[in-house]
Amino acid sequence: MNDRSNAGAANYNNSAPGTDAGKYTATNLKRELQQYAARYAAEQERQGSLGDGRSSIHYPALFLFVGDLVAPAVSAVRQINRLKWDNEDGVVYVHIGTEQEKESGEQSRKEGRRSAEHASYEEMTGGSSTAPNDDQVTYHHLPLSSYQAQRPSKTLRKDVHRSFHESAEALFGLNRTMRRVSNRIAEYGRLYSSFDRIYVTVITRADDPLNVLLPEITKLTETILAQSFKSVQTDLHVLVSEMEQVESFGYASAAGLAFLRELDYMQSLDYTFSGSLLVTEDGISIPVTHAAAPLYDLVYVLSDKNERGTGVPGGWIENAEIICRICLLKNRKQDEGHEARAAINSTGANTYNNTSFKNNIRTTSDQHGYASAGFAEIRRPNKPIALTVLYHLYRYLLGRMQQEPDWSMKEKLAFFGLDATSVERKVEGLLPGDDLISGMSGIMTHNRSFAELKPLSLREAEQALYGEGAEAYFRDNVVRPVQERVRERSSSGSLRRQAEQSHMERPEAGYFQWAAWSGGEPGSVREALLALIRDKAMQLESARALLEQRQQERVEDQPIKRALFRDKQNVRNLIDCLLERVYVPKVDLLRLEHELHLLRIYDSEMEELHRFSREVTVSLEALERTLRAAAEESIAAADEYIGQNVMEYYGKVTEELIADLEARRGRDVWFEERYMGDMNQLAAIGSDRLLHRLMDLCRALLLSAEPLRLPFEEELLQRANVTITYRDRDVLTRDDLFRRLYRTLEEQAVVRIRVFDYTQEHRYEEKYFFGDHHSAFMDYAAHAEETSRIYKLGVVYEERSSGVEKLNLMGGFHLEDLMVYRNGKVYYDSYTENGYELHPAELVEKLSPLR
Repeated sequence: MNDRSNAGAANYNNSAPGTDAGKYTATNLKRELQQYAARYAAEQERQGSLGDGRSSIHYPALFLFVGDLVAPAVSAVRQINRLKWDNEDGVVYVHIGTEQEKESGEQSRKEGRRSAEHASYEEMTGGSSTAPNDDQVTYHHLPLSSYQAQRPSKTLRKDVHRSFHESAEALFGLNRTMRRVSNRIAEYGRLYSSFDRIYVTVITRADDPLNVLLPEITKLTETILAQSFKSVQTDLHVLVSEMEQVESFGYASAAGLAFLRELDYMQSLDYTFSGSLLVTEDGISIPVTHAAAPLYDLVYVLSDKNERGTGVPGGWIENAEIICRICLLKNRKQDEGHEARAAINSTGANTYNNTSFKNNIRTTSDQHGYASAGFAEIRRPNKPIALTVLYHLYRYLLGRMQQEPDWSMKEKLAFFGLDATSVERKVEGLLPGDDLISGMSGIMTHNRSFAELKPLSLREAEQALYGEGAEAYFRDNVVRPVQERVRERSSSGSLRRQAEQSHMERPEAGYFQWAAWSGGEPGSVREALLALIRDKAMQLESARALLEQRQQERVEDQPIKRALFRDKQNVRNLIDCLLERVYVPKVDLLRLEHELHLLRIYDSEMEELHRFSREVTVSLEALERTLRAAAEESIAAADEYIGQNVMEYYGKVTEELIADLEARRGRDVWFEERYMGDMNQLAAIGSDRLLHRLMDLCRALLLSAEPLRLPFEEELLQRANVTITYRDRDVLTRDDLFRRLYRTLEEQAVVRIRVFDYTQEHRYEEKYFFGDHHSAFMDYAAHAEETSRIYKLGVVYEERSSGVEKLNLMGGFHLEDLMVYRNGKVYYDSYTENGYELHPAELVEKLSPLR
């Protein structure tokens, strides 16, 4: 094996599962998997392997967020634009808040749950993508001393308005910030097709006190931008919360309705504004005026409930998708090739026209109409796909690890160094050579005649000749050196070291095999080892009995060569016989004792090896369950229809990709060092290392493969039919699929606002599909219900094979038509009666009465 494998083997003992180094919590695993799935989804959105193109906006764009409560929307909007717009690098974002912005922002995050898509993206990028005052995002804090977000006073909105106008610092600081923003936009001119116009999108929460300053902020922004652009078009997006608020439902409802009343005034045809908003560096104030006209070109009201009265998953923050799509619809750079195709499909005339839409939502009394929208998207479920393919790949590799090699028991014993040859070799290295035994013949003896020794037993003869000398010599020169060598060669951990070394030579035997072979079940290595121990113990008892028997034999019965009249020679021959018949068996007995001792140590170590390897295999099996649970959870979070059969379909796709790769590159391609390497080593180090390597392998060899690059329609059709048998009549045809997609998009793109009368008198609708210009479904959608639809339908063609989107626009209602308006009246009236001043004093008389 190479050095990397050796290094990995060396780490086994130091990084066992269960230690701090090897432990990886379920929370960490889940976070890693979420980041992996989000990264893959983001890669697909950014063209990735699908070849998806991103739209470009034609004119510069500025997103202006007003109020502390709308802080979470800044990162949400920017993340969406970053994924969808090719020239997003030139879009500028400004958030105007107060010094208490951080605390209020945290409260807002608690109130409005962020969507899974946004949350995962932020996890993938390590947090919010909008660091304070980076190249595109500017945070401006208004120094309002009277502002108290946590415990609003009875005159909070009135005080905010007064404090702003009384603070020269607040007005000058806002001037300076907006001029810097204007200069920054000018630096991005090369990213746009035209620099004649700028689109300003103002976003605020209805219950945020800072929106009392919207006329001042809006007009100052428009005035400064007008010095660089021929035309400034400003839209307002009002975010309202209709879900029951637990902590502050009363004041929020009253403040929200107060703003809606002021908004109605700002959007009236005779609305005028005049104020000294421009401030020079010398403190000179310059008046800014607004002639009689609505303040905003269009006003969109978006809620956390849809038109049917059901809550929107993700809360009001999910409306960021709608805001971005509306901005793209109004400011999209037209592609001649796509528009030519649209003309061929008779949809070219149905592109979005802002003037037409604005006129159509105006009521018969010329009262300004308000708009709302709904959004839906159907796309390849990229996150579930990434997690499902990862799970099936790991499941396959885990099966390879669990596969039992076709070995004999002799081979298994040899793997652990427990075969007879290996054990004998270890013991032989501990024992002395034959010369040490023969050297005992030189030990001093007592002067005894052969005649005296002849009637004695061998034990008695040894005592008569040597006393305790022979036994002491054997103990000092044989037994003790052996014991010292045993201590020096401590066998602690030797079984595991032997297994690790053998695994490097025969990698097919890993932790699953170790755990199975060391468990003691019938047919296991542990069972064979215990049998060896029993056999060796019996041999030892037999050897001891045989030695005892020999020591009791009489000298005269020994086959000693006798010499006539040579007594000393006969004694010497007896000594040789004694050493041969007693001390050579003692050496053999010592060998057996240490073989048995070594085998018993191995048995103890095998128990430890079983605990260790079982802990590793349990963690490997737990990782499989974690991966499956993550995939199933991600599938469940997707739309029920769009997420169908993901596990089954991508199980087959993964299986086919694995078979293809192994046919081209060999069955062990997965275990090359540049991919997984030795999974046993990775498992011993920790689940995090194994998971990281697995995710890298999945991205490199599977997720980029052609079968995972199908257009979403083809992918969905194949996935829908994956469980269909050959003669099943329920096969989904392409036309059936298109009808389901069309219906699903319409059902999910429900307008995000509750109107008291669903069929209000001046209701006007436009619906737009966003999809690939090669898509057959887009052609189907363009012509579906041609003869029966009563709304305008448009198709926006893009290079997008990963999915299709639908934006529904609805307008023509008045603010008093909204349920949030009607429900807020009781709180507004009650707070007003209890002394709350919800409007600036100079504005109260100009407001229309509550309807």
